[in-house]
Amino acid sequence: MRRTLYIASAITVVAGFALFAMDSENVNLPGSDIDSSRKLTISSPSKTLSSDSATESIQLSSIYDEVLIVGRGDTLMALLVDADVAPANAEMAIRAMSQIYKPRQIKPGQKIVLSLKPKLRAKTVDLVAMKISPNVEQDIFVTQKAGNFAATVVKRPLTKLAVHSTGTIESSLYVAGIKAGLHHETLAEFIQIFSFDVDFQRDIRHGDGFDVIYEEYLERNGAVVKAGNILVAEMTLSGKKNRLYRYKTRDGFTDYYNSKGQSVRKALLRTPIDGARISSGFGKRRHPILGYTRMHKGLDFAARRGTPVYAAGDGFVEYAGRKGSYGKYIRLRHNGSFKTAYAHMHRYAKGIRNGRRVHQGQIIGYVGSTGRSTGPHLHYEVHKNGRQVNPRSIKLPAGRNLTGHELRAFKTKVATLKKQYANLTAQKLAKNQ
Repeated sequence: MRRTLYIASAITVVAGFALFAMDSENVNLPGSDIDSSRKLTISSPSKTLSSDSATESIQLSSIYDEVLIVGRGDTLMALLVDADVAPANAEMAIRAMSQIYKPRQIKPGQKIVLSLKPKLRAKTVDLVAMKISPNVEQDIFVTQKAGNFAATVVKRPLTKLAVHSTGTIESSLYVAGIKAGLHHETLAEFIQIFSFDVDFQRDIRHGDGFDVIYEEYLERNGAVVKAGNILVAEMTLSGKKNRLYRYKTRDGFTDYYNSKGQSVRKALLRTPIDGARISSGFGKRRHPILGYTRMHKGLDFAARRGTPVYAAGDGFVEYAGRKGSYGKYIRLRHNGSFKTAYAHMHRYAKGIRNGRRVHQGQIIGYVGSTGRSTGPHLHYEVHKNGRQVNPRSIKLPAGRNLTGHELRAFKTKVATLKKQYANLTAQKLAKNQ
């Protein structure tokens, strides 16, 4: 069910007090009437209103706002009608809005602000305006003029700032990142940047650290509404620093490079899932269901059901469907040598089917426990030239190396980022003193 909040205009309040003064016995003022299904109203018999044309005129001219909270299964048409908007009126407004924003795109929890004008001699209200905010960057306004509706998009003025954050890892990178104030999406991006080279199960030790400069977007009131790109990412593992810089090449491709202009990107991700632990490695093991020792030709990542699974590299979906003991299974073909396989999934991501092209880091499915499985986990395999190999020990092809003019442009960008890094760390140090 949706929740509603009424914001009465000053005129409506004044009119209410006028009615109360006229006939206190005929006015009903509910004392506790704010919940998910009831309305805050001021009611009185129609004979009292019709006897005072001045009061009626004030009531008819008053406009109030109602805030709707979209619930699961709600449609925009149902929400408007439930707010007492006439169906024909609601349909015209929705038709105008659908030119720039599809009504089916509304999501549970989203706010819709209505400006309504009461019709005292009818059971419906007049929809004067409607505002929907599909994201933090823009608002969509639908307004009525002379009985017709028009929709417009208004961009919100956001300020972009560079922010510095650092931390020491005591138990896990995730816990340290949250403690340092990183947004969840920033932390997920940070992990993915280093997932080509860092085994987050074996390589991280107590006392290791991280450093990151990333963007934040602020509204006029200073509230942070979203996180932006990571500009500089650094991890210190066993005393060895590895710093990477964000850079966009002339052909429009954005990636992260070390100070020499070598891309961090490899042909395949070593870990195609965030925040999971390896529950079973590559090699011989006693099978937990069959009860005898056999070769385990992949890695098992224990994770909650529904955890996203990412494509380890660019390629094509060679197979997506059920495959015996593997349950729901996907196999990707990346090039002439490498393929990757993902098993026991709960479900596939939207659009994943045989022959579909995928990109590295794209969500292809979600962790489950289908097939021969004792609990939710991802079984991950890397195939090289037709045989399964250990994903943790295989040497993967390196990414792009910048040269010539591109390398010189990158060096200039790095110098700017280093200066920005020094300024931010100095500001933070001065603030903490």
